[in-house]
Amino acid sequence: MAAGDTQPDLPDRVIVPRSDRHQVVVIGSGFGGLFGTKQLKDADVDVTMIAKTTHHLFQPLLYQVATGILSEGEIAPPTREVLANQKNAQVLLGEVTDIDLENRLVTSHVLGRELVTPYDSLIVAAGAGQSYFGNDHFAEFAPGMKSIDDALELRGRIFGAFEMAELGASRGENVDHLLTFVVVGAGPTGVEMAGQIAELAHRTLTRDFRAISTRHARVILVDAAPQVLPPFGHKLGKWTQEKLEKLGVEVMLGALVSQVDERGLTVKYKDGSEERIDAIAKVWAAGVQANKLGKTLSEQTGAPLDRAGRISVNPDLTLPGYPEVFVVGDMISLDNLPGVAQVAIQGAKYAAKEIEGRLQGKPAQPPFKYFDKGSMAIISRFRAVAMVGKLRVTGILAWLMWLVVHLFYITGFKNRVTAVMHWFVSFIGKGRSERTSTEQQIFARVALQRLARGATDLVSEPGEFDEAQRRAELEEVAAEEARLSDENKRGVKVGG
Repeated sequence: MAAGDTQPDLPDRVIVPRSDRHQVVVIGSGFGGLFGTKQLKDADVDVTMIAKTTHHLFQPLLYQVATGILSEGEIAPPTREVLANQKNAQVLLGEVTDIDLENRLVTSHVLGRELVTPYDSLIVAAGAGQSYFGNDHFAEFAPGMKSIDDALELRGRIFGAFEMAELGASRGENVDHLLTFVVVGAGPTGVEMAGQIAELAHRTLTRDFRAISTRHARVILVDAAPQVLPPFGHKLGKWTQEKLEKLGVEVMLGALVSQVDERGLTVKYKDGSEERIDAIAKVWAAGVQANKLGKTLSEQTGAPLDRAGRISVNPDLTLPGYPEVFVVGDMISLDNLPGVAQVAIQGAKYAAKEIEGRLQGKPAQPPFKYFDKGSMAIISRFRAVAMVGKLRVTGILAWLMWLVVHLFYITGFKNRVTAVMHWFVSFIGKGRSERTSTEQQIFARVALQRLARGATDLVSEPGEFDEAQRRAELEEVAAEEARLSDENKRGVKVGG
């Protein structure tokens, strides 16, 4: 296998037969995968999207799921539903583990089943995950913010911390560590997350508890960088820090996280001094690492990877020596492009147009050129920063711009309507309509990781299902249920 990863013996291996029609395989259902697939809707091709989730995730709003503003369905509609009317598109569930460039084959796995899909053209839009800078064990105690699972786990941890603090305070215990929330990373995600946790503690939950005062909760934003929001420049960064501090967020800059455990974390300063912060609820929003498929492609093409695992591509987004393979979005290293949704969207559309143009005999497009539509970050209600070209906007105007732009990119009319309703409840009022959290949300990920093969260990291997035995059991149960009803024996005392 090109990826170098060993897979267990899988008895259920299916190879999809090749078709006479041009086959386009799209890896990933994020912005790049979805917009690339939709761009090919009128092309004379068959498109197969392979993704490890069944939904298209609007990642910039994950923090609102984690803090109870939006439901996961509003930012993650089913990919099949989104593409239901695109007749030339097929969606397959599976995590791509190998790409064979020479034979043009994509291998994917899901719960012990292996599928090998051939392609004529390939768009790799697998995105990026959270980076812990070599300390992946931190993830157990400080989840990232890259998936629905992450957001739901963090929702459970955040609201669960308040619940455990109420219980502890009722018993006379010290609950400071339960009412301390640490967000690592002062980029847009970290700023937005810290601001919303502060609003939860100081505005939304103030009347809900009896033994604790949520206003006493500490929200700490930690970053090794010397300023907040470095990509937004010094002026906007300083303005953002001031507004965060006014909201009650403690901003700790120049502080490198050196250790994370169940009950807190340790930060180290430039002068070598260290500080321990006791906190149960921690959020990791620092750094990204490109999907490991980048390494697979690098090994086969010789294209170099940068420190974040992004692969160098040609100006037309193809891989050296493989003009039929396009890589887009967070996986590419080209012209210092930022890791934002617009790069993935524009790159995927460019790749799809190039594929269609080749089939029609059109000349190649000019090299890919990114059009920067600006960057935005929300701090709290009515406070945001926006950077569009040379324009710098702050305050309520930037906040309204943020609302309009994010509403536009939410997929589906129904989701847009419900999002507006939830924003109205949360920003105009004090409520959060999505506060449900369970122990399963908090601990399921860790429990699965402790299994040798993850969720695969929880399902039967292909071929082990005894159909005859199961049918007999179901028939027996159905017959007994019918007999009890026919003989009016429901609720009748059995025996003496």
